[in-house]
Amino acid sequence: MSQIDPIADALVSIQNSENASKKSVTVQPGSKLLRQILRVLHDRGYIGEFEEVKDRHKTHFNVSLVGKINKISAIKPRYAVKKNDFERYEKRYLPARDIGTIIVSTSQGVMSHTETKEKEIGGRLLAYIY
Repeated sequence: MSQIDPIADALVSIQNSENASKKSVTVQPGSKLLRQILRVLHDRGYIGEFEEVKDRHKTHFNVSLVGKINKISAIKPRYAVKKNDFERYEKRYLPARDIGTIIVSTSQGVMSHTETKEKEIGGRLLAYIY
């Protein structure tokens, strides 16, 4: 099975498992970018612990769910955003001010949009969650 966007597929798996009230989900294939996205989700309290499992040539993540996700989705196309333009995308993807998180890939790693605003750096939008 060929995957065009493995990040979007992983986030859809998380959303579907959350909607089915499952306690955990296995997300594959694993990658460094997916690990960083999961770390941001964990730090913000949307998911519980996650572990990376490596089998021969494949990597996957076992993610524990805590029931705090209403909506999670990849952002396509991956818009490039300047440090002062985040408000426009917050209005587009998040339901209200200070509710939810946009996950951004920056030159300093993957982080939430609030961290990028504090550090005054731009990046590319990867996903949103609330």
